[in-house]
Amino acid sequence: MIPRAPLVLGLAGTLPFIWGAITTGMPDLALSAAQTIGPRFVGPYIQLFYGAVILSFMSGVLWGFATKAEGAQAATGYALSVLPALWAFFMTGGGPTSAGIYLIAGFLGLLALDYMFSKWGLTPPWWMPLRMILTGIVVTCLVIGVVLG
Repeated sequence: MIPRAPLVLGLAGTLPFIWGAITTGMPDLALSAAQTIGPRFVGPYIQLFYGAVILSFMSGVLWGFATKAEGAQAATGYALSVLPALWAFFMTGGGPTSAGIYLIAGFLGLLALDYMFSKWGLTPPWWMPLRMILTGIVVTCLVIGVVLG
């Protein structure tokens, strides 16, 4: 069972992706929101900026898990933990469509890393169920941003 705090906070962390998907699908809302809070905070643009931030954040989470390992496994964990941040840095500079596609790939790659760290016994037992839920939401929202954006 996923503890309540990580579940609630994790779901709250998907709100910018959900908002981006909603405003991508509703151009009138996007225009109104862009005029009120700025164009960076609507449609695929909020998804892309926030997605890069979250991939970087998740690198830090994986780094923390790597501290539980020893020897070669720790070194491998540390090396793998920086990949999501580097991916976000190098792959999200194009236009919104290509950046969205690369973010989708980044989040799916992150899920694979989550699985690896979980199999190594470095994560709490509820980690993968949480990551599956959050990744499903994020990837679905990014797909909407790519397809409709």
